[in-house]
Amino acid sequence: MDRHAMLLAAISGLALATAAPAAGPKSGRALEAAFDAQISASDQIEWLKRMAAEPNQVGSPHNKANAEATLALFKSWGWDAHIETFQVLYPTPIATTIEMIAPNAIKLGGQEPTLAEDDTSGNLANALPPYVAYQGDGDVTADLVYVNYGLPEDYEALERRGISVKGKIVITRYGGGWRGLKPKLAQEHGAIGCLIYSDPAQDGYVAGDTYPKGGTRPPTGVQRGSVVDLVVAPGDPLTPGIGATEGAKRLTRETAPTILKIPALPISYGDATKLLSQLGGRKAPANFRGGLPLTYHLGGDGGVKVHLAVKSDWTLKPLYDVIATLKGAKYPDQWIVRGNHHDAWVFGAQDPLSGNVAMLSEAKALGALLKTGWRPDRTIVYASWDGEEPGLIGSTEWAETHAVELKAKALIYINTDGSGRGFLGALGSHDYQHLVSSVAADVTDPQTGRSVLERLQKGIRADAFVGGNFPADLLAGAEAGGDLVMGPLGSGSDYSAFLQHLGLPALNISFGGEDQGDGVYHSIYDSYHHFTTFDDPGLVYGTVLSKTVGRLVLRIAEADTPPQRFGDFANAVSGYLAEVKKLATDRRVADEKRSKLIADGAFGLASDPLDPIAAPPPVVPTPYIELAVLENAVARLKASAMAYDAAYAAKGAGLVPATRQKLNALLADIDQLLVDDKGLPGRPWFRNLIYAPGRFTGYGAKTLPGVREAIEERRFDDAATYAVRTAAVINAYATRLDSARALIE
Repeated sequence: MDRHAMLLAAISGLALATAAPAAGPKSGRALEAAFDAQISASDQIEWLKRMAAEPNQVGSPHNKANAEATLALFKSWGWDAHIETFQVLYPTPIATTIEMIAPNAIKLGGQEPTLAEDDTSGNLANALPPYVAYQGDGDVTADLVYVNYGLPEDYEALERRGISVKGKIVITRYGGGWRGLKPKLAQEHGAIGCLIYSDPAQDGYVAGDTYPKGGTRPPTGVQRGSVVDLVVAPGDPLTPGIGATEGAKRLTRETAPTILKIPALPISYGDATKLLSQLGGRKAPANFRGGLPLTYHLGGDGGVKVHLAVKSDWTLKPLYDVIATLKGAKYPDQWIVRGNHHDAWVFGAQDPLSGNVAMLSEAKALGALLKTGWRPDRTIVYASWDGEEPGLIGSTEWAETHAVELKAKALIYINTDGSGRGFLGALGSHDYQHLVSSVAADVTDPQTGRSVLERLQKGIRADAFVGGNFPADLLAGAEAGGDLVMGPLGSGSDYSAFLQHLGLPALNISFGGEDQGDGVYHSIYDSYHHFTTFDDPGLVYGTVLSKTVGRLVLRIAEADTPPQRFGDFANAVSGYLAEVKKLATDRRVADEKRSKLIADGAFGLASDPLDPIAAPPPVVPTPYIELAVLENAVARLKASAMAYDAAYAAKGAGLVPATRQKLNALLADIDQLLVDDKGLPGRPWFRNLIYAPGRFTGYGAKTLPGVREAIEERRFDDAATYAVRTAAVINAYATRLDSARALIE
């Protein structure tokens, strides 16, 4: 029996050895208590140790073995399960080179070293060297320029100092925005290569003791990742919009719009120090300076020359999505879809396996309930995705392949990813905000004995009092008491295709804030040892995650009508509109001030003659943008949502079956009304006009994105156009709520 067959047998045996429970309760709190009784931290510890034992990147033997072991677990628990395979373009690195050739010859890069304290860190037989997926292969030598986070404002700062990156290699630090924007913007500014490093100011010794003494990134740690142009479209680069099945029509690598053209590699801050300490040229501005013990300079003066080369195997690789189903007894064609990915950059104990083993606990507990004779009213679909790390590929290809069926049947997608210890984190569609709050009020925080909701709300208030930096909307919600205020979803995990392409409501749930997972993010040190030492010892919060998400699944599956509260959504959209109006006003005032300062020569007076900085370039002034149509739509939405919520609160419990069936049909696809088939400007794959990842933030959300980003990017005609288009989807949503209220009344 080979190692992977042994893995399959060992993980499966853990489930098969568990005795079937006695007959249990059928519904309500008793059902949830019976569910909780089946959640086991020891299960999660055992699964995590085995699943994180070897490298788990796309195409690795252990990643496939984990998928097969997961399939066996689902089947042993009574689920109808199968593996769905997709063929996707995945560039596996063959050779990587980074070396400084002037002023000194130093070889850099390569695999991170094994640590004696972390036994898994030596299991590197199938590990790939540090790399970023979907960069453009190449072999280049050029002067080095430091560009801070490599975002638009950083290039403007360089231009004001007379520094060009054309024909140069740039070095940029992680943070500030989506990783893939850094080489993309470097490419657009004429650079021929890009290096990305993790500055210790973000996740190294500035944040705490480095691994293995503490949990933060050691000088040798390298953050891998994808640089596919995720904000244009996630998924397989060769099959945008369609599933990457065996016979799918594919683009060529050269014509795929989301693959970069220049070579790029990640490096450690230990290696970055060797380069940055040699850089000359102008001193970097204050906001360019990180935590390295050196004076940051911009370079570009010929003092540091770098050789960068990447060669990859650009062939199709198989992805293995594990799909498991419990068919609903009452509403089999209404689905709750819940997912977490299983692939990683290396071992992936925190990202993603901490969330994956929590999901397995839920699946085991639901299977135990199944053996008592219970059946969910609605169909429950659990998915362990492959290929999330290189570009949300497994979930996107599955969603694109099954788009018609999902739009007809799926009510919601619930996601987890890496999780840790501490506070509840909840992002997503605001019509489910009250449900998340009610669940959080019923789950106990193991460190305080209070509910996870109470800990979050009071913790935010206390943290704010001593100068914390929780987002303003979360603080406002905590100060008001009652429900939490969820943030919106951008991108970066497997909810994207469901929410932003298909228009299904989505939630992303996690715990964190007291763990140190960021310190080993996407490195070989994201290991079982690190996770159980610094992130969630004993996987105590892994069980809390299972109990939280399990309740969400059960309450939606068992509800007479899915528990949405539309006033929360309307209030969120109203707040987003207020932000957009303020953005337009603030931009207009700032543009006027900018023009006056340029005309008065003020920037020249402020500039140090010994370190001169040119005035910022003039801009097209922000005009008054016609937003009345959007204001009217949002006002109507608020009125319609409050009227529906009031009507359902008064009469919903007493609806006769025929009326309830009609009501459920009206509401089943209401969130899909927020989709515009033309999508967002320049990226039609993203079709939700309320929530989208920002073009220059990536992971971070942009709300009312068609209007907001048009104002930010000075595409003022687009702003007016998308005010009308966004108003149209909001009005359609309000009309559906009016119909639902009329049915109730």
